[in-house]
Amino acid sequence: MKKMIKAVVKKIILKSYIQGKKLFENQQLQLIKSSLKSCGENFILQHPFFFKNPQYISVGKNFSALYNCRIEAWDSYLNQTFTPEIIIGNNVCMNTDIHIGCINRIVIGDNVLMGSRIYISDHSHGEINTDALKVSPINRPLTTKGAVIIEDNVWIGEGVCILPNVTIGKNSIIGANAVVTRSFPPNSIIGGVPAQLIKHLN
Repeated sequence: MKKMIKAVVKKIILKSYIQGKKLFENQQLQLIKSSLKSCGENFILQHPFFFKNPQYISVGKNFSALYNCRIEAWDSYLNQTFTPEIIIGNNVCMNTDIHIGCINRIVIGDNVLMGSRIYISDHSHGEINTDALKVSPINRPLTTKGAVIIEDNVWIGEGVCILPNVTIGKNSIIGANAVVTRSFPPNSIIGGVPAQLIKHLN
């Protein structure tokens, strides 16, 4: 009899925990949606996630991201101030472990598909020179060489890194684990470290 009571109590506790967790997660999702600069319909975001300064982030309709989506709009760092802008278009689909960091401007166009473990940034910690090396990386000022623009219908493969001052033309495909350090025209297939043009689709 005691075993039956313990089993019933355990089920009740588990059910209450699951319901409470779902309620908390839904409240977090609603808070993010209401905090964004703008948010289209059908916004799907799987826990856990982290949005820094969502007031600088605009998201179009039919957005979806799996767990560990981390989107950061930095408006201050140490004694610096910034006016970041992140614009995500319609029908953007992100897989797991996406990290986007912005102090300047990042634009992701419509119908962009992302694999997992992708890093997109418009900035870095300090200039690359001997003076910067005298300061620990975390204490170096943030610098940006320019915005990141990803145009419509781009497919970004697993493990891709897209660095500052880069434009990816529409209909392009970025191969897995590429490190993109320069811009490419529309209809490009690119890959490698650093990324190079593999083929241009007519």
